[in-house]
Amino acid sequence: MSDKPAAASRRRLLPILDWLPRYDRRLLAGDLAAGAAVTAMIVPKDLGYAGIAGVPIQNGLYAAAAGAIIYALFCTSRQISTGPSSSLAAVAGGAVLATALGGEEAAQLVAGITLVTGVLFLLLAVLRMGWIAQFLSKAVVTGFLAGSAVSVTIGELPKLTGTTAEGDTAWHELGSWVGGLGEIHWTTLLVGAGALALILALRFLRPKAPGALVLVVAGLLASHLFDLGAHGVSLVGDVPRGLPAPAVPTVDVLTDHVSEIAIASVALLLIGFSQTAGDARAFAARHRYRIDVNQESVAQGMANVGAGFFQGMPVSTSLSASSLNESSGARTPLASLTTGALVLATLFVLAPLFSDLPKAVLGAIIIDAVVFGMIDLPELRRLHRVARFDFWVAAAAVVAVLSAGVLAGVVIGVALSLGWLVYVATRPSMPVLGREPGTRVFRDTLANPDDESFPGLAVLRPDGGLFFATAEALDDRIRELQDTAHPPLRALVLDLEGVNFIDSQGAAKLTEIEEITSIDGIALRLARVKPQVRAVLEAQGLIAKIGTDHLHGNVDRAVEAELATPTS
Repeated sequence: MSDKPAAASRRRLLPILDWLPRYDRRLLAGDLAAGAAVTAMIVPKDLGYAGIAGVPIQNGLYAAAAGAIIYALFCTSRQISTGPSSSLAAVAGGAVLATALGGEEAAQLVAGITLVTGVLFLLLAVLRMGWIAQFLSKAVVTGFLAGSAVSVTIGELPKLTGTTAEGDTAWHELGSWVGGLGEIHWTTLLVGAGALALILALRFLRPKAPGALVLVVAGLLASHLFDLGAHGVSLVGDVPRGLPAPAVPTVDVLTDHVSEIAIASVALLLIGFSQTAGDARAFAARHRYRIDVNQESVAQGMANVGAGFFQGMPVSTSLSASSLNESSGARTPLASLTTGALVLATLFVLAPLFSDLPKAVLGAIIIDAVVFGMIDLPELRRLHRVARFDFWVAAAAVVAVLSAGVLAGVVIGVALSLGWLVYVATRPSMPVLGREPGTRVFRDTLANPDDESFPGLAVLRPDGGLFFATAEALDDRIRELQDTAHPPLRALVLDLEGVNFIDSQGAAKLTEIEEITSIDGIALRLARVKPQVRAVLEAQGLIAKIGTDHLHGNVDRAVEAELATPTS
């Protein structure tokens, strides 16, 4: 009997021990087909993602293989495809740019960031702190990704023209590129423009075609047929066959760039977790099974640790690859194992072929990936239409990335999110209410200006908790009502239906408000007080002070009681 709990624990930690022995062979064809389809899609894109991250292109395939295989061992989702993505690569590339590292040191830095990200995912699962991802608002993420896409695109332009560009920011780099256009290498421009035209034509005219794969094949054929390297077109260069030996970054690389690694890892955690949790839940709901979000964090953590050990780059859920996985027939994580195995086969068999790929072709793949994968124009339009302030927050995030760099943009984005959170938390809505004619219903007078009001009596509804951050806002709102009331207020009804939490400072503030209004001859009545709020107010002594006759079950009773009270 003692072995059963241990076996159950092993199956919880490694779900593959549960589903693989019970695998339904009728699902095999669909899983294998899905794995092959995803491989065809991600291999050329992962070459580009490695370019975004500033590491050798084979490192993108190392990460893809490790991420897909290790994720399949630990996951509870059946359709998720895990690997590098444009957004994760942009963050890692931002760290490389911030440190000005190159070559082997850049690869070690990205591997270190990947390892730390994996450890943070594991800590998130152990401590059950998935809520931390909520501190990066959707508006900020939308703006950050759009800004990163523009920044990456600017960085790829020299590959299309065969020129060089320098600059500490995207603006400076763009100016440098424009200034160097007099040195255009026309053969490279022809290759780059043709590659960009081809991949865009496929995207719009044949959206189901694997555009990146077609472009890589076409680029390799053109390179051989026209001997592009001999005509001055820059090629990717040596791409070794096989996998590297597992290794960890050197201590010097880690200790010399602690701040960049920390910032990038936290950003990758926030972006990666929000993608993983949302996508995994969506696929599970569609196929009617349950996922364990904490176990998904474990799976993503282990996938990143594995990718880091094999000199890869950060990995997470890819929605486009996961959607293709699902539509191609994936019904178990065997599809992800298939993808990983086929990427490994690519590394051992086909990797050297990529050596002759023109960098201009790689640049076109990257531009297509980031523009259409990271710039969410429908969401920006929605923000502009629905919540203009959120739109300007997103716009500020775009400007921050372009003006300060991707890594600094992460810090600014988190600051914007926290600032917006503080702003919203400290300024809750507090509408004045009026009574709908012919009913006992009280509503916001701004939305219903014809509702019944009562001279000298105001009904105010604080929406949200009453605590240290909002207490002064309530005080300010009541003073505003006093100053603008005509005739002067003689009674104030606070509808506390929206207040489900109150702390000692909030209770003290309500007591202070009662004292001030009493001095001014204004009666205070409370309506719809929740039990947990009433308990705090009783402990504060406010209920005894105003009397239970000034405590009412609904707003209408409070108003009627006040109207029935003789005025002095």
